[in-house]
Amino acid sequence: MQFLCSVRFAARRFPKRRPFVSFTCRCSRDTPAWPEETSAVSPDGRRWFLGFLLASASGLNFCGDAESVSSSRRALRSAKVPETEYTTLPNGLKYYDIKVGGGPKAVKGSRVTLHYVAKWKGITFMTSRQGLGVTGGTPYAFDVGQSERGAVLKGLDLGVEGMRVGGQRLLIVPPELAYGSKGVQEIPPNATIELDVELLAIKQSPFGSGVKLVEG
Repeated sequence: MQFLCSVRFAARRFPKRRPFVSFTCRCSRDTPAWPEETSAVSPDGRRWFLGFLLASASGLNFCGDAESVSSSRRALRSAKVPETEYTTLPNGLKYYDIKVGGGPKAVKGSRVTLHYVAKWKGITFMTSRQGLGVTGGTPYAFDVGQSERGAVLKGLDLGVEGMRVGGQRLLIVPPELAYGSKGVQEIPPNATIELDVELLAIKQSPFGSGVKLVEG
């Protein structure tokens, strides 16, 4: 396949009465790297044209590298953490910190705001990230230590304790800390679920006094 490209330019050093200088190159897989027929052009013109080609080539390489990095990040995020890497608590709850935050720590009585994704057998059945908005959904807020009153899922309540603002934690929640022997909607009885939790903020101290909002 051949294509014909034509480049036309005017050199500033030429007198005004001199006509435009043009050259034509034929490019194909069978032709040599340099054009067979060229008219006389100035060194400045050659430098301009070669610079244009180099700039175009570097732009294409940059786009390719960006796409490669983006794909690598997606693959890393979707990689499943082996269960052997989790820490198991005496109550059967397992956790793995993807990222340890640098903000305040969540303790009993803390008013926490977070995003979560709940999965059963790898399928998302509940999430706070669904919907519109800058944060990609409506964050969920609750007081740590209130699961005994039925205000929040026990596995989530216990799992967020000890996290720091800005952190992200994976939880494997046994049935007794999830929906138990009864199940709920599409979740069958005695089902183990998974939670992906990101702690966004702590708005209240354990003693009920207000603290400065710290975002992750």
